[in-house]
Amino acid sequence: MTKQTTTLLLQLSDLHIREPGRLAYGRLDTAPYLRQAVDTVLRMPQRPDAIVVTGDLTDFGRPAEYAHLRELLAPLGALPLYLLPGNHDDRGQLRACFPEHAYLGQGGFVQYSVAVGALQLIALDTVVPGASEGGLCAQRLGWLERELHAQRERPVVIAMHHPPFRTLIGHMDAIGLLEGAEALEAIVARHPNVERVVCGHLHRAIQVRFGGTLAATVPSPAHQVCLDLAPDAESAWTLEPPGFAVHALPQGGRLVSHLAASGRYEGPYPFHDGGRLID
Repeated sequence: MTKQTTTLLLQLSDLHIREPGRLAYGRLDTAPYLRQAVDTVLRMPQRPDAIVVTGDLTDFGRPAEYAHLRELLAPLGALPLYLLPGNHDDRGQLRACFPEHAYLGQGGFVQYSVAVGALQLIALDTVVPGASEGGLCAQRLGWLERELHAQRERPVVIAMHHPPFRTLIGHMDAIGLLEGAEALEAIVARHPNVERVVCGHLHRAIQVRFGGTLAATVPSPAHQVCLDLAPDAESAWTLEPPGFAVHALPQGGRLVSHLAASGRYEGPYPFHDGGRLID
């Protein structure tokens, strides 16, 4: 009997790495949280086929921040790693610090399409330089449409930084994807092989129906945006439990997404004792 294989794509997002010793927002060292996430990934019982990081890799897009990020990610070794810029990043500095990552291209938008096991990962660049909000222009959307047509026989995961939907967290929606969301949804709706649209930016796990599929954001390995749905909610963050997503595609099946906790916890413990349920 042939053993069934499952493609595993891990998604990290919103690392916000600063220079060694510098604190994000003047109070948070994000580096230990990324080390914790990397350790969690390396302890997983199944080796992932790849990791995609959906933006805000650094806090200010500075060379020293990317150098620190590279050091923190180094324990992942030869595990395929795909990076995307967020609104806190700088495309040029990202390319300069990761020159061996040929998929980043030589200039312009950071968009790519790569095979990850049985999946096709298609990355979209939503960055508007100098702005916190995101956008998808006709050029970026046209590239996506052509790539989706080319990959129409394969299950696809679209990765991007800014989510293309309202989250009801007002201060984050004000800096969400302010251009191209409706056009993106129309494109996705024309391609039923899109299994998921995975995003960052929100530092929370949020899901919504979008273009006939699911669009979702994931927590940060460090800090989370406060869950406050009041229209005038304060822009604030919290140290809720960190995490990341595991997107699993079984052979011949549907994509299943899991939210994984980052860190070390008690267990695992059996539900039984010597084959008997414990009373």
